[in-house]
Amino acid sequence: MSEKIKIIYIDDEKINVMLFQINFSVNYEVYTGYSGYEGLNLLEKHSDTKAVISDLSMPEMSGIEFIMEAKKKYPEKKFYILTGFEVTDEIENAIKSGLIQGYFRKPFCMQEIEKEINKLS
Repeated sequence: MSEKIKIIYIDDEKINVMLFQINFSVNYEVYTGYSGYEGLNLLEKHSDTKAVISDLSMPEMSGIEFIMEAKKKYPEKKFYILTGFEVTDEIENAIKSGLIQGYFRKPFCMQEIEKEINKLS
């Protein structure tokens, strides 16, 4: 049996983290955190993670700021933003520059995220 793809999901809202964990832990090994700082720690502990999905709007460190910091040390990782907002210039610029692979909208569509993650296996 092959190993599950490992993903990290960061969101400051506990309900979103819980829903993500419940929905995706069947098919993936999911590590979750509530801030960009926790995300950086999770990447340190689980360096074989394939994908990192982060909420855009979080206190202390936004999703883009977290990804910018993480990408310095883990340039090979695939990063995505999950947002409840319309696509901003910040997100478009992050895609164009290669900082993130793409973005997903809240409420998330499992099939859309799974399709993207499964490309990484």
